[in-house]
Amino acid sequence: MARGGGAGGTGALDGAGGTGALDGAGATILVVDDDAAVRDTVVDGLTIAGYRTLQAVDGATALDAIVRERPDLVILDRTMPHVDGMAVLARLRAAGNRVPVIVLTARHDQEDRVAGLREGADDYVGKPFGLEELLLRVGAVLRRRTAATDGATPALVCGAIAIDPDGVRASAGGAPLELSPTEYRLLVHLVEHKERVRSKEQLLDAVWGVDFDASTAVVDTYVSYLRRKLGPHAAHLVTVRGFGVKMTEQP
Repeated sequence: MARGGGAGGTGALDGAGGTGALDGAGATILVVDDDAAVRDTVVDGLTIAGYRTLQAVDGATALDAIVRERPDLVILDRTMPHVDGMAVLARLRAAGNRVPVIVLTARHDQEDRVAGLREGADDYVGKPFGLEELLLRVGAVLRRRTAATDGATPALVCGAIAIDPDGVRASAGGAPLELSPTEYRLLVHLVEHKERVRSKEQLLDAVWGVDFDASTAVVDTYVSYLRRKLGPHAAHLVTVRGFGVKMTEQP
């Protein structure tokens, strides 16, 4: 593994990871790709933008680096030999590690993107990609994580649904909800704007960050996931046909 200076200790795979520098210069980003040309391009761009960078050539090395270095964000190639990007992502989320992950992929079908987002990816970027676009997405993901972790934040409540932003936890009817990072951000946004209809385009911008180049069908997919996990309290999540969705206090 190549690195840009400084090393952490050893530890378990669980935890949010990160050095605390979650926005702008100083954040540590791990770039994982078996293609040296792609790695070098991404690392050069990140370094110029003021980020500290680490590199890994495969999934196994990446998992080791995440434990030892605790990066603030991971840029992860979808397809690699042996342990691929999806396997890395699945292991991280299964262990409770919520480090933000942007997946790079040469696959362009929507089904593949939805599968990655379902596993807990924070964003998806298709190859070939423009470096400027990638840097914008990196900044957007780091800003979202900063907003979720900075300072004491009051609990969010909508009927039977409660969210603890500081603990990054949510419950429905007092029962904890097991949500992916994207499902959690979607729920937070809807509860923050309760009783107001949010269009698919507004949700794409708020939950996925800068212009997301997949179909707005991804919103329908995640609303469906969220409704399923809310179970008997799903009636709080209302679809307003032709306009969007909203959270309501009184289902």
